Amino acid sequence: MDRSAGVTLDKASAENFPVAPFFLPAAWRGDLMAVYGFARLVDDVGDGDLADPAAAARLLGIDERPPGTPGDAPAVTPSAQPGPPGPAETAFRLALLDGLEQDLDRVFEAALHPGAAEAPRHPLMRPLVPLVDRHGLTPEPFRRLIEANRVDQTTARYATYQDLLGYCTLSADPVGRLVLSIAGVSTPERIELSDAVCTALQVVEHLQDVAEDLACGRIYLPAEDLARFGVTEDDLAAPSADGAVRELIAFEAARARTLLDRGAPLVGTVRGRLRLLLAGFTAGGYAALAAIEDAGYDVLAQQAKPDKRRLAAKAAAIFAKGR
Repeated sequence: MDRSAGVTLDKASAENFPVAPFFLPAAWRGDLMAVYGFARLVDDVGDGDLADPAAAARLLGIDERPPGTPGDAPAVTPSAQPGPPGPAETAFRLALLDGLEQDLDRVFEAALHPGAAEAPRHPLMRPLVPLVDRHGLTPEPFRRLIEANRVDQTTARYATYQDLLGYCTLSADPVGRLVLSIAGVSTPERIELSDAVCTALQVVEHLQDVAEDLACGRIYLPAEDLARFGVTEDDLAAPSADGAVRELIAFEAARARTLLDRGAPLVGTVRGRLRLLLAGFTAGGYAALAAIEDAGYDVLAQQAKPDKRRLAAKAAAIFAKGR
């Protein structure tokens, strides 16, 4: 695996929850890291955080000079640039996302016709081939994750909470559904609970990243809630949160906690190591909410990160109670 792919996978350690913990069987860890590698790759493309965007473009057969770019301009616009992306960078990200979706098609073709189809081109896409084959996965959850990042290129504000939840059905819920499918325990009831947990985790992450997202030109706090609490975009750009911002964040955190509470009984529907894994996912959300509360709901001064010991203790409690 090349260096940039390794950089992408290394980000697993910074997540709020354990991605592929040691207590799982090696095959499960490999499967979960394959899903994480795909999801992280897609997010890095959408956020402009690729370690080597030019190399990714070459791998995927993407023109490194977006349409309309002057011939003497740099081949690839800078990723992770400060501020919102310009039109050329946005076009480049969308082209990369299209390239990843084409590579996803190669994944499923290779799984269906081993040895007869073109192999996926990106190193983080190749581990999906045996994964799809072993578990009979469908393209839909993978395509939703790609679509979420297309939305990020065109939508930077959400008018209502329901609009934000709709985005989470693309950006978060597919991951939980893939975990259930890999474990062979997917049922309509579990999917509903998993969606609640995953949406909650996404909302919590948005609360942690308010300042970072704003620097990229995005606000995931619903506009109706900003108006309700009298918070302006300038308030979100301040070095620390005033009273109105803190009240808004506390309100959104309570919503996320309600979602977590709704989905947490998922843990009690399974047994063994899977139960411990799902307890860890859920505990990560509760621990992050506790960190936000400990910061006095000031998510602007610094990013509120969950305490690992508190996370472990919460995971143990959820594991024991089953919720």
